[in-house]
Amino acid sequence: MIENSQPKTFQPPVPSNGNISLVTKPRLILRTVLGSLGVITVYSLATLDTGNLKLGEAFQSLGVNLKSMFLQPSIGQDTWGVLLRALSTSVALTLLTTLLGAFIAFFIAVFAARNLSPAWLANTIKAVMAFIRSIPTILWVLIYSVVMGLGANAAVVGLTFHSIAYLVKAYSESIEETPQDTIEALKASGVGFWPIIFQAILPSIVPALLSWTFIRFEINFANAVAVGAAAGADDIGYYLFMASGFYFNFHEVGLIVYMLLAIAIALEIISMRLRGHYLKQN
Repeated sequence: MIENSQPKTFQPPVPSNGNISLVTKPRLILRTVLGSLGVITVYSLATLDTGNLKLGEAFQSLGVNLKSMFLQPSIGQDTWGVLLRALSTSVALTLLTTLLGAFIAFFIAVFAARNLSPAWLANTIKAVMAFIRSIPTILWVLIYSVVMGLGANAAVVGLTFHSIAYLVKAYSESIEETPQDTIEALKASGVGFWPIIFQAILPSIVPALLSWTFIRFEINFANAVAVGAAAGADDIGYYLFMASGFYFNFHEVGLIVYMLLAIAIALEIISMRLRGHYLKQN
């Protein structure tokens, strides 16, 4: 006679005291670090030497400067032609470094994707790219400024170098979304390596690549403005630095900020329309 017995379910042992601690070790470490930072911050503010600073006058001066920048923007020691030329230089620098970075990064990302390359090769490339990304763009530009001299060349190489490291990570992760079974089936049917890349994988990940490329384009635009003065690229960043730190002309600072804001909004609109247009076609 066969007994119809139900399988016994395994129940984990319950602690003897009946209480389960919800505070794990990582959470305890995080709370300790945040608490220590809070104590240090409070102590620093309490012992801060203000140097007879009068907060009322300081905030009043801040209000005057903000009013000059954002409510009364105007041309200062430079002309409209100079500022527009410098702004076009920043946009051209951004476009060049993004396109170069995207082109080189795609071919490196192919060998950094774990579903296309051996694990040792993909991990090595990703480790090198992670090291490059860990160093800020401004430092790479300064390094190449020492090697190549001040000018637009150092800015182009430094921005492109960091863009490659950033986009390799983004592109390789997009490529890895393609199922391994699909790739193996194409290889078994006799399809070559590069036809698989350009005819099977690339069409399915173009929206993701386009999104990551535009994100990097916006980052490069901000970086181009930031490194303009450091690299001596004669772009809008240089004139922003001169107007704020040398001439103290806050009227022109506000005008340059509005010009940069207009370019940023235009780039975002173009990015949304291009991605929307491509998605409609697919």
